[in-house]
Amino acid sequence: MKTYNLYCDESTHIEHDEHPYMLLSYISLPYNQIKIHKEYLKNLKEKHHFYSEIKWTKVSNSKQNFYLELVDYFFSNDLFFRAIVIDKSKIANNNFNQDFNTFYYKMYYQLINHKIDMSAKYNIYIDIKDDLSKLKVRKLKEILNVKYGVIKNLQSIHSNESIFMQITDFLMGAVNYRLRGLSKVKTKSLIIDKIEKHCGYPLTSATFPSEDKFNLFFIDLK
Repeated sequence: MKTYNLYCDESTHIEHDEHPYMLLSYISLPYNQIKIHKEYLKNLKEKHHFYSEIKWTKVSNSKQNFYLELVDYFFSNDLFFRAIVIDKSKIANNNFNQDFNTFYYKMYYQLINHKIDMSAKYNIYIDIKDDLSKLKVRKLKEILNVKYGVIKNLQSIHSNESIFMQITDFLMGAVNYRLRGLSKVKTKSLIIDKIEKHCGYPLTSATFPSEDKFNLFFIDLK
């Protein structure tokens, strides 16, 4: 039975943070490929003298070649990215008799639900953001295992503990940046252009549900 690791992160997900979109996303990869990817990424960082954590907010022009090569690497192998995008202006929790936390868990379920393979097992890791992370993990494990029973492990970790969690943040940040129409940092724009060239579609559009490599789902809140 195959086992996959999912590394989940979230961006501009606070209810009243004045950002227009909420994003939840993950990187997934086969468990038996983790060591190979880690070794390559370690060498890539050394090649470019990159010694800090990979984060979209820290992308700078000085490490442009590293980031562009990182994008090429992602699209050359069996790493997969999925994100759901929520237009916060469309959230109407009162209509469904729910609070924002309930909505949040529903969105996480939507993130993971559509790509679950019932013949596989999953280890799911969620970025520790705050003191509520343990509660989130407990709740999500309860929700997911009730339906599937294929989740071997679900836990929270710090992003600096996982290069794959950092890549999730990096790719999700690129999507969010494009959605907001920003272009202040040249390297960020070049990264997005390269991602879109690899994908063959803009990051402002939903992909086909069957898309595996770079899957974007713009959820329709009705």
